[in-house]
Amino acid sequence: MELMAAVQMTSGPEKDRNLEVATALVREAAALGARLVALPETFNWMGPEAEREGALEPLDGPTGERMASLARELSIFVLAGSVLERGAPDGRAYNTSVLYGSEGERLAVYRKIHLFDVEVGDGATYHESARVAPGDAVVAADTPLGLLGLSVCYDLRFPELYRQLSSRGAELLAVPAAFTLMTGKDHWEVLLRARAIENLCWVIAPAQVGQHPGNRQTYGNAMVVDPWGTVVARASSGPGLALARVDPALQARVRAQLPALGHRRL
Repeated sequence: MELMAAVQMTSGPEKDRNLEVATALVREAAALGARLVALPETFNWMGPEAEREGALEPLDGPTGERMASLARELSIFVLAGSVLERGAPDGRAYNTSVLYGSEGERLAVYRKIHLFDVEVGDGATYHESARVAPGDAVVAADTPLGLLGLSVCYDLRFPELYRQLSSRGAELLAVPAAFTLMTGKDHWEVLLRARAIENLCWVIAPAQVGQHPGNRQTYGNAMVVDPWGTVVARASSGPGLALARVDPALQARVRAQLPALGHRRL
């Protein structure tokens, strides 16, 4: 059984500081034995809109280089939850999740498909599509813990994405997020458990937590959910880790006892 870790952070406008915090938490997880460490959505920058342009990077920019080097140094798999990737159409960015292998190689790139254009009543306005372009590819990649299906935050509300991933053989689902406090308190855990139950998959969900610029508050509760839908690890109220061992025998047993993936008709 391999150990994996979902990282919880409170990212802000200082990219260097965010990267230092992320690096320290990845190192801590690796020291505890984690083979796969997943960071939250926009882990390297959550700042005011006026500074957004300066936060954009290509995939081989400073953040990508730092994560690749860290994965290589520690001989682990690192999921850079998401970064704002420069170069999308119409002057927009992509919200991009990148998986790095244990030799620092870029194994998978997933660009967030579903964009958060929502008024949730928390005092902030969310219109992600004004500055972020959607991706269009379903992405999964092999890891030592199994085939990992990629997604980002708001994707969690669209079960058809995860059904496609499990149909392609995904055994784990990653949901790096910056869920708002308003929606997170009622929906975050419920949706994560539902995606695990529907697809009989492990779910790893790193998260942003706390107060960020622009009157934005995130819910946290980074967690790992097993294929039965049980929350087996949860981060505490601040930056930290949710660690859990992935037991392939448990997943095989659940899928044998409840073979719903083989009963699909539509």
